[in-house]
Amino acid sequence: MVKPEKQASLRHVPSVDQLLRSVAARELREGVGLRRLTNIARAVTAEVRALVRSDQLNGDDAEGLLSEAIKRLQASVRSEGQAGLKSVINATGVILHTNLGRAPLSQAAREAIAQATGYCTLEYDLASGARGGRAARVESLLKDLTGAEDALVVNNCAAAALLILKVLAGDGDTIVSRGELVEIGGDFRVPDVMASSGTRMVEVGTTNRTHLEDYQRAINADTRLIMRVHPSNYRIVGFASSPASAELATLAHEAGLALYEDAGSGQLSDLRKYGVIDEPIVRDIVENGVDVVSFSGDKLLGSAQAGLIVGKHAIVSRLRKHPLYRALRSDKLRLAALEATLVSHQRDRAREDVPVIQMLSLTAEELEQCARSLIEAVPQTDLQLELVPGESAIGGGAGPTSTLPTSLIALTHPAKSAQELEHQLRSGSPPIIARISEDRVLLDLRTVFPEEIFVLRDALSAF
Repeated sequence: MVKPEKQASLRHVPSVDQLLRSVAARELREGVGLRRLTNIARAVTAEVRALVRSDQLNGDDAEGLLSEAIKRLQASVRSEGQAGLKSVINATGVILHTNLGRAPLSQAAREAIAQATGYCTLEYDLASGARGGRAARVESLLKDLTGAEDALVVNNCAAAALLILKVLAGDGDTIVSRGELVEIGGDFRVPDVMASSGTRMVEVGTTNRTHLEDYQRAINADTRLIMRVHPSNYRIVGFASSPASAELATLAHEAGLALYEDAGSGQLSDLRKYGVIDEPIVRDIVENGVDVVSFSGDKLLGSAQAGLIVGKHAIVSRLRKHPLYRALRSDKLRLAALEATLVSHQRDRAREDVPVIQMLSLTAEELEQCARSLIEAVPQTDLQLELVPGESAIGGGAGPTSTLPTSLIALTHPAKSAQELEHQLRSGSPPIIARISEDRVLLDLRTVFPEEIFVLRDALSAF
């Protein structure tokens, strides 16, 4: 029961209609629409009413209650607007930052997406005027770049693994090393994907060591597939070993089985000169006799999220004909970005065109010069900027043992904590995403595009 005096106070809580007629609400209406604004206003008035009941707000101050409701309305709309996809400046130095969308697309890929937003030749052959093959150009490029007989594209790497396991081993056993039963990013667990496909997982070896004989002993009449998994950002060092893909391929073929390898990050060319180590090159895997390989499109390949499958023609044909493929296949925008990016790789222009490769290739000396120029361009304020050595990260589960030397800009302020500095950068337009270490905000220009340097300069000048 609400006491009479409290009931009288509740009468001063602004109604939804009164809140919507305020000047602030009229300004917000165009951005979110009347229907959505009305729903937010209902939630706000309910909040204010609850605060009055609990004596956290003065129920006798009608003007104050309206002002509080308007503030909450504005804050709710602002918070909702920040929840959607926004362009940000990545100053973390993590190239394939999963939370920030992994690989940034090349200019050619962006232009290709723009062309594909209207009508396009997704499944149309201009030469014959008849229906064409979906993703035919992308598949042709993948075959050329990897040396595989055939190729297929689905929407992500987990989908590729699911399709391969379902089609090739859904009615039997798949042998896999215990040391490769990894979880990647909390969303991709090898055992879960295998279970979803219907195949029965047969673990062999130990966490750190698996021998060829372990696979050989596990083969029986129910075995359909041998699977090899690249461990992504998980590594066992020291007393560890496992058979090479060529050895497993020979074993599988002698037993009349196929060998499937999940190659992870999709390295198309040797990137060791840029400091990338422990990442397999897809062409090498194919040449080692692996029957079917899956890898990501949005990691070291540097394009849109996709699960790319290359391998023997007979196997890829089975995947393409299975009903599950239609549920997992890629849309035209993803295919457009992939085609443009693969063309850059084919023309040996990835260093010039593909942002991921560009960022990997930057030297510590180049980054130091860029950081010094930025520091010199920021006017003298209470904000202190210091150049310190550091390391960038590849991210996205790729090359976890790789080191990329860089020069960091460390920010400190006599009156603001590192958390306050980071929040101010993150709250700007566009938001600038940095990292904090030892009570300092650190900016790594490796992942900042040249045209964003001026935005970063203005943001630092505002402290």
